[in-house]
Amino acid sequence: MSHKPIPVEKSFAKWRKNPAYRAAYAALDEEFTLAAALIEARTSADISQEEIARRMRTSQPAVSRLEGG
Repeated sequence: MSHKPIPVEKSFAKWRKNPAYRAAYAALDEEFTLAAALIEARTSADISQEEIARRMRTSQPAVSRLEGG
């Protein structure tokens, strides 16, 4: 049995019709803003995830998770 891939934009369009999805997405706005700010600051300073993790006294995977939202 073969599955045809569904474009992510099509999935998001369908999900956005659901009020519960929209509310949950809106509740994550602060986390998305934090992740975007961290990525912007780190890339502007030309610092790797590994270096920022060292400065934050955490691990590179933790920084990756933060940036991933």
